[in-house]
Amino acid sequence: MAKMSERVLKAMEKPEQIRNIAICAHIDHGKTTFSDNLLSGAGMMSEELAGKARVTDFHEDEQERGITIDSASVSMVHQIEDKEFLINLIDTPGHVDFGGDVTRAMRAVDGSIVLACAVEGVMPQTETVLRQSLKERVKPILFINKVDRLIKEVKLTPEAMQARFIKIIDQVNVMIKKIAEEEYSDKWQVNVMDGSVCFGSAFHNWGLSLPYMKKHNVSFKEIIDAYNDDEAWKELKHKAPIHKVILDGVVEHLPNPIKAQEYRIPKIWHGDLESTDGQSLISCNPKGPMYFVITKIVVDPQAGEIATGRVFSGTVSRGSTGHLNGVNQSMRIQQVFVMNGAKREIVDHVPAGNIIAVGGLKSAPGETVTNEPGEPFEQISHIFEPVVTKAIEAKKPADLPKLIDVLHIVGKEDPSIHIEINEETGEHLMSGMGELHLEVMENRIRKDKGVDIQTSLPIVVYRECILKATSADAEGKSPNKHNKLYFRVEPLEPEVVEAIKKGEIRTGRIRAKKDEAVAKQFVEKGYDSKIAKKVRAVFNGNILIDETRGIVHIGEIIEMVLDMFQDVMNAGPVAHEPCLNVKVRLMDCKLHEDAIHRGPAQLYPAVREGIREAMSMATPLLFEPIQTLQFEAPTEFMGEISKLISNKRGQLIDMQQEGDSVTVIGKLPVGEMFGLSNDLRSATGGRGNYSLVDQNFERLPGELQDKIKKQIRERKGLKVD
Repeated sequence: MAKMSERVLKAMEKPEQIRNIAICAHIDHGKTTFSDNLLSGAGMMSEELAGKARVTDFHEDEQERGITIDSASVSMVHQIEDKEFLINLIDTPGHVDFGGDVTRAMRAVDGSIVLACAVEGVMPQTETVLRQSLKERVKPILFINKVDRLIKEVKLTPEAMQARFIKIIDQVNVMIKKIAEEEYSDKWQVNVMDGSVCFGSAFHNWGLSLPYMKKHNVSFKEIIDAYNDDEAWKELKHKAPIHKVILDGVVEHLPNPIKAQEYRIPKIWHGDLESTDGQSLISCNPKGPMYFVITKIVVDPQAGEIATGRVFSGTVSRGSTGHLNGVNQSMRIQQVFVMNGAKREIVDHVPAGNIIAVGGLKSAPGETVTNEPGEPFEQISHIFEPVVTKAIEAKKPADLPKLIDVLHIVGKEDPSIHIEINEETGEHLMSGMGELHLEVMENRIRKDKGVDIQTSLPIVVYRECILKATSADAEGKSPNKHNKLYFRVEPLEPEVVEAIKKGEIRTGRIRAKKDEAVAKQFVEKGYDSKIAKKVRAVFNGNILIDETRGIVHIGEIIEMVLDMFQDVMNAGPVAHEPCLNVKVRLMDCKLHEDAIHRGPAQLYPAVREGIREAMSMATPLLFEPIQTLQFEAPTEFMGEISKLISNKRGQLIDMQQEGDSVTVIGKLPVGEMFGLSNDLRSATGGRGNYSLVDQNFERLPGELQDKIKKQIRERKGLKVD
């Protein structure tokens, strides 16, 4: 291993020979087995263990469940002729509940290997991971896995197999065309002829691409013939080793950091590209100002917080000081590591273009670490939001302080989990992507963190939206009556809603003079250029526009206005649920001349009261989370699945039969989905499964509005009327 570490360290200094890649796919399509085989080929684990060791699944619950829950980073060296290439690999989860880890991993990499199962083909999560990849300008290649099953189990003819491959490739290319920005939709199409499509069996450790077949004189007929012999198939891993085929393809088709940062930085960093920092980032300059973006935090009982991420510029050195731009604090980088699954190798320094880990920075994923205060990278946002919540408490009152500490740690380690700690009521809420997500976190709190907890039944997180085209002006008055602010609200335009969802509009607080790019994004969606320049925040699918004119002290109070805008968007007027698709317009202000009379104690209540009042005038209603699901089962259970959907207040969208199996698309309210896995198993004799296609919020039926509003307000201790 020491020799491997030396090779890794040497390769780290040559950015042209670095490839930062993620493996992503639908659940159970074979990512972790695939990762094992790449590690085995690089000499980092034994050939016998490849496919069984699950090196990148180092948590106990991942081993127990047989699924990847946390993304894991590994650095390895791949040799082509006399050149050594450093492959920084991240294995990502496939289950949709852990998709936040995929999103964060994509910030750190420049290329992705998208796995598709040869038997199941392209599945809903395949599209989700591609969407996450392309949103960050991460270039994909395709690996069609489990080809051995087509030969041995499905027993397809070579012609039928070819047709199956073509269908999968076409589906992936259609998705790339649909999702990618115009500049990359054609350029990044995957192609059998050039080797950006490979196929094989991760379980049996062989892979093929057309260039490899031509170069080494291997035919697909040999593969099929090998499976007709009890022993011959075992030799395929020597004839066409998967790591050689795939990593050759990675080096050939996926970009190095220098090439990738030229087009990725303008998308994910919004500072001045002509500045010293901007030029250093675009060129991946190891001697420039340091820019290290944290994508994952793991809290180690011995080493403390370990932050994994990507060095985009400069060099990260042990003992140097890093400025955390999100929290505006400076801290000492105590250790620098190269990652190897659960193991970490200590090094002195690492230059730009690498994925590493550091110790000593108490931070959170998404944080930008620099030498001096600098422009942070764009906030990392996940495609889907947490929609299921549980109240959580310590069984022993003495464990309460420890539980609060643990919940803070859990929120850092997995930002897809939303933690809400209410010191006044003593209620602690944990929101996640689904039942499995919360179940895994509960188990980790008990087993890994050592706190015995009890939880409530799952609670659905609703959204508060407004119906009226526009409200009248609502006045928010400060307690001292010396400050008055006037707000108007209206529903956000559908094209802006869609653009925010797709990541086409930058989120966060917007500084007027520096953020011309954001104004341009709003102009493209139909906003008048003068109004576009007045957008001050895009927060959780809502925006705030400052339409005041000639207010002398607006620059001094705008941050307080934004604080309370976010506060109300997190807890709306109907039931203190988060707001969605609301445009808040600050129309006018009357402010006291003396700064002492317009501090937070005066302005905060005024802003909160004004926005809530404006929303109350605009017919606010509850919207419920709806998930579009794809069900698959033998044809004989078609009727049972239809009945299951309708019994859960769902809507049948589509039904397609292929051979002996049926695929059903249905929309179901999340509030009716608890226990769906068990219900589906019962209805199909354990032979049905489902996966998430999409998620959005739709108006809760009128007859349920008052009932659900009352339930939420009672639960939160708010006045029911």
